[in-house]
Amino acid sequence: MCFLIHDRDTKFTPSFDRIFLSEGIDIVLTLYRAPKANAFAERWIRSLREECLDHLLIVNERHLRRVLIEYITFYNEARPHQGIEQLTPIPNNQCGKDGIIQHRDVLVVCCTTTTAKLPDPFSRLD
Repeated sequence: MCFLIHDRDTKFTPSFDRIFLSEGIDIVLTLYRAPKANAFAERWIRSLREECLDHLLIVNERHLRRVLIEYITFYNEARPHQGIEQLTPIPNNQCGKDGIIQHRDVLVVCCTTTTAKLPDPFSRLD
């Protein structure tokens, strides 16, 4: 069963809710005058935007899905969280036995010599 959780903001009109109800998604409203009721979701969305989406130009839905999958994996397995003493929610092979984060380059260009020429990323645009 799927749920859509949103607050009682006026931007969520009855026609907005009808679209989701027609797809079999139940609407759950947060409590009236309870701004902290949705704090966990709001914080996750803020992290997603600030750390990921604000730095990328998304070209289509397929690209967005791929980026979200990568970010969710990073968020849960590699990103240190202050609330749990700089540990990751899901320990992985990149962490030590105790789950402490160790440095890992995500995007690395490896060259065997210093004279190696990197490919031009704009060469396919001609």
